[in-house]
This record gives sequence, C-alpha cells and structure tokens, in this order.
Amino acid sequence: MKTINEIGKAARAASYKLAASTTEQKNRALLNMAEQLETYFDDIMEANTLDMANAMANNKPKAFLDRLMLTEERISDMAAGLRALVDLPDPIGKIDRTWTAAQDIEISKVRVPMGVIGIIYEARPNVTADGAGICLKTGNAVILRGGSDAINSNLIIGRLLAKGIEDAGLPKDSVQVLEDTSRETANKMMTLNEYINLLIPRGGKGLIQSVIKNSTVPVIETGAGNCHVFVDETANLKKAVDIIINAKTQRPAVCNSVESLLIAEKNAEKSLLVIAEALRKAEVEIRGCEKSVEILTANRFAAVPATEEDYYTEYGGLIISCKIVKDVYEAIDHINEHGTHHSDCIVTEDEANAAAFQTGVDSAAVYVNASTRFTDGEQFGFGAEIGISTQKLHARGPMGLEEMTSYKYLIKGDGQIRK
Repeated sequence: MKTINEIGKAARAASYKLAASTTEQKNRALLNMAEQLETYFDDIMEANTLDMANAMANNKPKAFLDRLMLTEERISDMAAGLRALVDLPDPIGKIDRTWTAAQDIEISKVRVPMGVIGIIYEARPNVTADGAGICLKTGNAVILRGGSDAINSNLIIGRLLAKGIEDAGLPKDSVQVLEDTSRETANKMMTLNEYINLLIPRGGKGLIQSVIKNSTVPVIETGAGNCHVFVDETANLKKAVDIIINAKTQRPAVCNSVESLLIAEKNAEKSLLVIAEALRKAEVEIRGCEKSVEILTANRFAAVPATEEDYYTEYGGLIISCKIVKDVYEAIDHINEHGTHHSDCIVTEDEANAAAFQTGVDSAAVYVNASTRFTDGEQFGFGAEIGISTQKLHARGPMGLEEMTSYKYLIKGDGQIRK
C-alpha cells in the first residue's frame, strides 16, 4: 500500500500530463470510465453489498444507509454523469480576456487546471465517480479519501475509473482512492501542501469543520445545509405546501433539503395549520417555538418544543424546526444567525418582501417561490458539480467545471524591457 506522500507525488506527476492533454483525450477517458462502471456493475454491487451489511451491523441510521447504498439506477446515473461531461465545454485554455499593457506587451488571462484536488468525503460512493469525472475534465488529478464505511465500494469504483483513464492514454494516477481511511492519514492529507493544491470536504458538519480547522492546504467549505423556508403573510399556501413538502421529503438526507420553517406572525395560525396538515401526512416531526406549539396542540397536531440547538441543526431526516417570526426582517436575521449560508427560500406574493429577502439573506442560493432542492449543478445548467460551496472566496454555490480551474497570464513581447 502506497504512503500518502507517494500518492501525492504520483498525483502531481499525473497533473502535469493532464494539464497538457487535449479535450479529445479527456473526453475519450470519460467515455471509457462510464463504460467500465457499466461493464463491471456486478463487481460494484458486490462491494457495495458488503459495505451495506457492515453499516447495518453497526446500526447506522437510515439516512446514512441511503447515502451509502448503490442501485442499478444510481450506478447508471454515475455513468450518465461521466458521459454528460463529454458534451460540456472544456474550460481549460479558455481566454478570459486579452489586452495590451505597458510598452505594448500583449497579455492574455487563460484558464488552467488547479493541479491536484483532494476530496475528503463520507458515505457517498457516487462522489468517487462524480469527483473523478469533473477533475479529469478540468485537467486536475484527484486524490479521493472516502469514509471507512464505503471503502469497498470506493476502491472498486476508483480502480475501474483509473483503468478507463489509462486505456485512453492518460496517467492512471490521475485518480487515486486512499485505501487507508484512518484519521492519521486524513490529517496527513490535510497538510500535504507540497502536492495538493485544493482540498474539498464533502459530508456532515463535523467532517467539514474538522477539515477547516486542521488543514494547511486551501479548503473550499461545502455541503452543510441548514436550509430555511420563510412563509410570509402574503404567501400562496398551495405554493408554500408544495415547496416545503418537496424540499423536506424528496430526499431528506441531502444538503439542499429544508430543515427549518419560519412563518410570519400575521396569519400565522392559518398558514401553520395548513402546512402542518401536509407535514403530518408526510410523517414529518415538527419541533416548534412556544407560540407554534401552542397553536398546533390546540388544534390536535403533534409538536415537540424546540430547543435553541434545533434551529442550528441539519437533521438529514423527517424532522423540521418551526418558528413564528414578526416579519421578513426578523426572518432574515434568524436565517443569517442560524443558517449555514447554503440555500434559503421565501414564499411570498409581495415583491418588496421578496427583494428584501434576496438582498438580506447571506446565502449562496436565495429563492423566491421555489424549492431549495434546485441548488444543484445539473439543475442550474452547469451539467455537473463537485460540491456546493457555502463560502465566498473563489467559488460559491454549485461548483461546476470552471470553479475547478485557476488561471495564468500569458505575455507576448518583442524585446521590451522595463524602464
């Protein structure tokens, strides 16, 4: 088994060759990678079945098992995602701008790969394929460190992807999956500045905060999603119900599902009772403020008193916190204090409230009358994403191909010297 330093050195060498590769070569590799996943479907399922059995034996929660599980459809989606990258424009070599500067030297700002990307993630084997594909398309080598619970799935997927890349004439070390999932190796990866140019954590709040605190490699903060829906006093309640149920129940374990419901004080009882009926049918537990619990229990709805911690919590399941707020401005303050700067929505028919909300909420994606579940690279029209950034530096929101690039300046002269 290679050491983390050997893996880093191999990734750096591969990154130089990838940076010089053509779009045609990268696209051929992506097609090969997709074909490998489909050809060896049974091997992937065998490995995932072992991971699932181990996770169930360790009493992992339902949401965790959903993230870990692979099915024929999910593997097909992974392959389709790789093929979809072929049709996307290659950002590498794109000229952002060209101009003439001092003494008539010509300067061009050109898109180039980051170099080596490190991805640390938990029980999502699809991240292995998604991350590898996006990095390959953008000319970046990638080191993937998944969680121990998904190790068998990740290793077989990683080997298949590397084989597809090698068959296209590109370095197999362009994609490497760490066999050692120990915390010690992860910590070494976080300080591998000599070889890794950028680190992306994907997973729960604990994992992300650990990487941010311990990494000396630059980090893009992703994923933690305490998302909100605010229903104001003018809201169309049918829209509100449709949006909340979709955002909460379509895939409760993902980071763009809604975790907290805010309701304007004016018309609060009417709004809350209509929404609570829909949540009850969807088997969603409500943890509410004192006023909302009072309304709900008086009308024979089950409700649990919320703690302050509930308003900071990403449940990842069929639970939603609820609070009645004075108006849009109190909703904005609540979200900016308790949220994770991911995705938040207002349901309103008032243009002034909509504008105030979109201006005031400090999140990567701020919605008016639409589900937070749309915060996704494919849904945004990017074709692919490597994660959803909740910070402001370099990249914010769904990170597509261009967000995985840097740039350099190409300068042409004719013997000029600086005076």
